[in-house]
Amino acid sequence: MNIEKLMDMQAALDEHIEKKHALHNEDLVERKILALLVELGELANETRCFKFWSLKGPSDKDTVLAEYVDGIHFILSLGIEKGFMPKVESASHLKGEDVTAQFIKIYGSINEFRVQQEEPAFQAVFTEYLRLGEMLGFSAVDVEAAYVSKNEVNYERQKNGY
Repeated sequence: MNIEKLMDMQAALDEHIEKKHALHNEDLVERKILALLVELGELANETRCFKFWSLKGPSDKDTVLAEYVDGIHFILSLGIEKGFMPKVESASHLKGEDVTAQFIKIYGSINEFRVQQEEPAFQAVFTEYLRLGEMLGFSAVDVEAAYVSKNEVNYERQKNGY
């Protein structure tokens, strides 16, 4: 995954949004953290990993991937806001991990970042989120392609008064 490319794309989108909505003098960290938590919940809902009471399976892979990259947008945006460059770390040691537990772990890491707002806490959010992506079966190529596609959709939405 070309993280520099994605960060550049996110920075451009953030700049566009901040200019359009006159947000340059606003601290958006809390709102971006809440947005990330909401997106994580939407992703969990699409995976249905926690819905022990239901026989319905998860949404199709493309739908889950689209929700997943929404979270990537907000994580990268938080990194930009705080001046942190995420590092892509391998998560190849995932055998036997539980997806539900990983969601909960990410919620905890996001809260830890909210409290600390330091680079190690940010990196933990990013790394745990990438681990979740691998657990869901997404390759780095899948994630980058979906991110690029969703970034274009986000620009279109801004043009159309979303």
